Amino acid sequence: MQWRAAMLGLMLGLGAPSTPLFAQDTTLPATLIADQIDFESSSEEISAEGNVEIFVQDVRLRAQSVTYNAQTDQVTLQGPITMIDGDGSSVLFAEFAELSGDLQYGVLQSARLVLGRQLQIAATQINRSGGRYTQLYQTVASSCEVCAGYPVPLWQIRARRIVHDQLEQQLYFEQAQFRALGIPIAYFPMLRLPDPTLERSSGFLAPELQSNDLVGTGLRIPYFFTLGDHADLTITPYLTFGDSQTLEARYRQAFRNGYIEAEGAISDDALTDESTRSYLFMNGMFELRRDFRFDFDTEYSSDNSYLQTYGYSDLDRLDSAATISRARRDEFISFGVTYYESLRDTEDNRTLPTTLLDAEFTRRYVPPVIGGIATFSLISQGHDRRDESDITGRDMGSVTATGNWRRDWILPAGLVAAAEAEFYADTYVINQDSTYETSVTRFTPYLATELSWPLMRASANGVSHVIEPTIQLVWSPDDDGVDDIPNEDSVSVEFDEANLFDLNRFPGSDEREAGSRLTFGLTYNRYDPAGWTLGLTVGKVFRDEDQQQFTNGSGLDGNRSDWLIATHVAFSDQLRLINRLLLTNDLDITSNELGLEWFGDRYELGTSITWLDADAAEGRPTDTAEWAFGASYDFDNAWGGSVDWRYDFEANEPTEAGLSMTYATECVDVRFSVSRRFTSSTTLVPANELGLTIVLNGFGASRNGRSYDRSCQQ
Repeated sequence: MQWRAAMLGLMLGLGAPSTPLFAQDTTLPATLIADQIDFESSSEEISAEGNVEIFVQDVRLRAQSVTYNAQTDQVTLQGPITMIDGDGSSVLFAEFAELSGDLQYGVLQSARLVLGRQLQIAATQINRSGGRYTQLYQTVASSCEVCAGYPVPLWQIRARRIVHDQLEQQLYFEQAQFRALGIPIAYFPMLRLPDPTLERSSGFLAPELQSNDLVGTGLRIPYFFTLGDHADLTITPYLTFGDSQTLEARYRQAFRNGYIEAEGAISDDALTDESTRSYLFMNGMFELRRDFRFDFDTEYSSDNSYLQTYGYSDLDRLDSAATISRARRDEFISFGVTYYESLRDTEDNRTLPTTLLDAEFTRRYVPPVIGGIATFSLISQGHDRRDESDITGRDMGSVTATGNWRRDWILPAGLVAAAEAEFYADTYVINQDSTYETSVTRFTPYLATELSWPLMRASANGVSHVIEPTIQLVWSPDDDGVDDIPNEDSVSVEFDEANLFDLNRFPGSDEREAGSRLTFGLTYNRYDPAGWTLGLTVGKVFRDEDQQQFTNGSGLDGNRSDWLIATHVAFSDQLRLINRLLLTNDLDITSNELGLEWFGDRYELGTSITWLDADAAEGRPTDTAEWAFGASYDFDNAWGGSVDWRYDFEANEPTEAGLSMTYATECVDVRFSVSRRFTSSTTLVPANELGLTIVLNGFGASRNGRSYDRSCQQ
């Protein structure tokens, strides 16, 4: 009798003698579909041939022919045989099998097990037990593609027996031999590895071989501890062949309302006079009641050069902070404390304002009658120095009330007019500085009017042009020429298109921009349907009187500021170019910053060139001219490479350089890197560094990122 798969679904009562793991009933229904099915009532035997499929619980089995004996509750299958778990994470292939009626127990011969579509294990025989344990004998395990073009995998593990625990998602190897390109490398009497479906498990992670001129040649061997479902700890001994030995650690924990993460290290070396060196970085966030949140971070280093010597961070100033804040649509509240520590040789932490307290309340609303948008802020700040001397140990505290109102009107012919008012009311307390009054109060009002005329033109080919000239007139009181308040937070001022029309361009509260001024700006944007965009901003500030508030390098000094010319070019999400230029009236360059990013399917490129004129007032005694370059490329195979470079034109020498090569396939990731730091200081000398990391894929959760599968197609 011929039966088609779409016409027959025979429900059979199978599996009475045994019950698989997680079974609810002692009798498990099964569905049998085949081209032909024969039933012998005398022997209670069912035979099926041709495109046979059996469904039992979440297991799906395919075979060429199947025989089921109801008296013995045994299923005999002739291959090729395929058995797939419900989630597809485990697939069995075999030529012959004898299984229990529920498919949870039995033997498969000439079999192969594929886990997580990555790891393949070939075996002469596979035994299934209770749906949880799978035992494989005389095995070869690898995640590398094996075919005529690649008869020998890059790596393989041969073992006498492998036990796969599906519940714990672990693989246990007995008498295992690791081979690379067919050559025996290592032997393990017992070996435990996670299967590809396991995301978190305690055990060793991929080691890293590293060589550094200062630290020496060593091996990092990380061990990962799972501490429940919401926490983990990674301990990494960094063992070198020199005088340096290091222990690194990372701890992470997630809570219902937040998280914490900490990483650090402790070293014993002979590079400094300190017998023990260490660092600790920690951060976290917790959500509190009424939309408040608590953020904190800690940054600590035992000495100035430790972080860069061991490659942990390039930071030269550390800050540790704790903040409680709340941000709503029209309101912001914040209170925090920050502790700063400088690692620079030229700075003394005793004379720096290392401890800072700040609080802020900001409210935005629409005022009645006059309309527009109004904002009110109340800000309090204070900082403390450890030095108790006069002037160098100056401590300060301030309370600032700020109000801003702005309204726009659309006039005939598309003109846009705006009126804006702003005020700052400051009260300062100054201690340990005899050159200033102990208590100072200051009030700074601003009044401004602005007129712009946005114009648009669309061409027949779909290209749009938008041009907008803007002129702004600002009034504020002239500075009396006496510095009543020391400038602690507004030393460095940037003049760019973002603050071209700001009423006050100083970044902090210690200094306020004074005097009447006229600001002119012109913006032009071109939009092309092909994805191209072009933008240009030109601006300049004209002052009634030079208040001598700005430094020469800021671009804002004098009665007339420098010309600000900012350009950006973009093409879709593949190309971005930004250039910001400050030109004096004599067409000399005060500063120029160029940035370029270029993306493709197989490449990324980024470069920047920075030129800054010398400005001793901003801590820049000489001109700055640097070029930074970074690029990566994925070749049309498993190989990829990246390079980074930083050059100092003033010193006529590079400062940093690095090169890395990667080989990433379906079964292995290899990364080799080499870098050179050229600059030196009293605590840090030039150094070379080499690194090598090899990761075998197929154990544990799949890694993210680029992967190349070697093709067996001829």
